[in-house]
Amino acid sequence: MKLIATLLCSLLFLSACASPRPLQTLYVKLGGLGMIENIADAFINQIGENDQLYPFFENSSVDRFKEKFVEHICMISNGPCEYTGDSMQDVHANMGINEAIFNHTVEALIDAMSTVGVSHRLQNELLKRLAPMRKDIIYVAR
Repeated sequence: MKLIATLLCSLLFLSACASPRPLQTLYVKLGGLGMIENIADAFINQIGENDQLYPFFENSSVDRFKEKFVEHICMISNGPCEYTGDSMQDVHANMGINEAIFNHTVEALIDAMSTVGVSHRLQNELLKRLAPMRKDIIYVAR
């Protein structure tokens, strides 16, 4: 009996010393860089097919937009990337983006994430991180 008690105490002690499973970052939960690139591609397709949004992007370099969008989503989701683009205020200055266009863009991003299979829970987690940038995008003038 004493041996069993000793073994149980040892087992409890060792299990208490075990390292907890590290928390997964949103980047990992999303599926890493490959999935973020898929989101970017689907988002670009959504924009290209949308008569309300396309005019805001028609003079943009698609390659640069994708590169910076991927960097930004990677960084904001705690991935290994560093965003090297301009500030959100500088990018959106004098574009005349109002709430309706902003909301329409968010809807396009949601549709893009749904298209590539991102769960609603993860979509909401990413949108929550992006939401504070709203003030740097709507009605920005320089």
